[in-house]
Amino acid sequence: RKHTRSRRDSRRSANWKLEAVPLSKDKDGRWHRPHTISADGYYNGVLVRPPKTKKKGAKPEGGEEGK
Repeated sequence: RKHTRSRRDSRRSANWKLEAVPLSKDKDGRWHRPHTISADGYYNGVLVRPPKTKKKGAKPEGGEEGK
C-alpha cells in the first residue's frame, strides 16, 4: 500500500540526530577519542610512539636549494 509523502518523510526525518563523539582525557588533561593514540604518543598509559625530534644539521624542507 502506498504511503503519503509526509508519512514517508516524517519516518526518514526521525533518524537525523547524530550521537556525541565519546572522548577520553589523557594524562596531560587533553581530550582525545578512545582507543586511539594520544598526541604525545601514549596508548593506555604506555608510550607506543616516541615523540619526533628534529635532527641537528637537517636541511629545511621545501624552498629552493642552492640560493
